[in-house]
Amino acid sequence: MKWQARLGASAVVLWVLTGPAFQSAAHGPSHEPTRRAEVSLRALYAGPVSGWPPAIVDIRDGFVEFGALQPLVAADAAKAALGERLFHDPLLSRNTDMACATCHDPKLGWSNGAAIAVGADRGHGARNVPSLFSAAYRQHWGWDGWGASLAAQSLRPLTDSYEMANPDIETVLSRLGGREDYKNAFSAAYGDPALSADRLAGALVAFQAGLEEPTRFDAFLRGDHSQLTEQEIQGLHLFRTKARCANCHFGPLLTDERFHNLGLAAFREKSQDLGRYNVTGRAEDAGQFRTPSLRHVGQTAPYMHSGLFASLEGVVRFYVRGGGEVWARNEREARLPLYAEVARIAPFIHPLELSVDEQAALVAFLRAI
Repeated sequence: MKWQARLGASAVVLWVLTGPAFQSAAHGPSHEPTRRAEVSLRALYAGPVSGWPPAIVDIRDGFVEFGALQPLVAADAAKAALGERLFHDPLLSRNTDMACATCHDPKLGWSNGAAIAVGADRGHGARNVPSLFSAAYRQHWGWDGWGASLAAQSLRPLTDSYEMANPDIETVLSRLGGREDYKNAFSAAYGDPALSADRLAGALVAFQAGLEEPTRFDAFLRGDHSQLTEQEIQGLHLFRTKARCANCHFGPLLTDERFHNLGLAAFREKSQDLGRYNVTGRAEDAGQFRTPSLRHVGQTAPYMHSGLFASLEGVVRFYVRGGGEVWARNEREARLPLYAEVARIAPFIHPLELSVDEQAALVAFLRAI
């Protein structure tokens, strides 16, 4: 039996750019709609979502129609102000040289603009920094869903050896407690100067609850249909239909809050990351990663759990190709217990027949959401 090596990260990029799926789209007949077709699409999407063409999805269970995101109830102002101060203060790190905002930069979509995180002592993590735009709305956090709450997830970086590298939370609290200005700030937020892990987390959560912002697509969903161009409306239609994006990205948050295998686990390579399996230990979770929200996705490059794709164009070409692939390099690897699970790509990932113009329309829509 002939065995092939699994495509590595660089090979995936090369295949996405030059493989047959992309070539057929690039050299096939143009599908650029006529002006009449464009007007028809705008008419189709001019009314309420209930009258839109039905989304094409493989799994209806849990599917929620698109909708404008409703703002959260305003957090306590004093706690949010304390959380903002803490978020930007390098005092929270072991070497007092990096803050939460170092990796979650508001100017970079609350991410860091790099493929992977860089933490204490310039050490490199293994994953892309998730955006915090919709963190307060989520059910799961991080790429593997670690953490039972946003509060727990907010404290985790403080003691992670690859991030802020404190030995424990008590060390952080002691450092803050030695500052009179922080005693006063905690008194203003909580009524007394006592510091605790719960209060620290609560302030960070209160700050994150106010990070989400309205988008042009929110305005479009609320009835201002001038917010999207003809090309963006074409992209919206593709997103909901032949591009099959609505399989995982739907509802106001544009995510199913589930975990899926896209074929990017890098099985048995140096960069191997088994995703959800690292949290649950269940073989069926190997290679699965959390579906991120696509809100503000145009601001949060690069993409995927490893930051593999530098642009939305690259992400779209990846899906046009039909996702990634997992190969065993030899028969021994094929018999490894996790191989069958890691190689089991999500069943709704298929090659897509999208022309160059359609891919451009899809990217244009993504930049509007």
